[in-house]
Amino acid sequence: MSENNLTVVGDSCAEGRGGMVRADGSFAGFVVQIATILGISGATLNLGSFGATTQDVVDRQLPVALANPAPLTGVIVGGNDLVTSYEPERFRRNLRHIYASLVSPGRLVFTTNWPNIPDKLPGLPESFRAVLRARFAEANDYLDTLVDEFDLVCLDLVNAPICADPVMWCPDGMHPSPAGHQLIGTALADLIDEVRTVRVTQTR
Repeated sequence: MSENNLTVVGDSCAEGRGGMVRADGSFAGFVVQIATILGISGATLNLGSFGATTQDVVDRQLPVALANPAPLTGVIVGGNDLVTSYEPERFRRNLRHIYASLVSPGRLVFTTNWPNIPDKLPGLPESFRAVLRARFAEANDYLDTLVDEFDLVCLDLVNAPICADPVMWCPDGMHPSPAGHQLIGTALADLIDEVRTVRVTQTR
């Protein structure tokens, strides 16, 4: 069983797609930014992959994450479910299973809610855009219940004013731009640091 300081499961946003491409072809996305700000080096496992759904995380990534436990664990997944393969019951069941499996004493689990992707996707008929808005709103409502139930650290991207800035997003409307990854990573690192400080204070 290897020891990591940071493990992340999820989709291409977790992978870092849209961020700067490094010499080895990997993406310097917000997970890299988190690791840099928090001083994590050489012990980061990012399982995020392009096109991954919650089912992919359950089937393929979660077993690896559980075999490589880390005190700081991220879950960034669900956008592909909502846009391309939405089955509400499966979606909710998978999310609950992912968080219930990862949450344990001494482990901080972080995530984000889903920002206003429907209005950023290019070329959609307005009727389908409205369907997506309803899906995203429903998903965020459900995530709120999981955040409370499992004491997750959740960055609110729905209400963050910066998320309305086009500079945050790639032209595809789905992925953060390099600037977006940097801003999200910085915000997540600051939030994680704040929560850690509060929890340490509460245990004294």
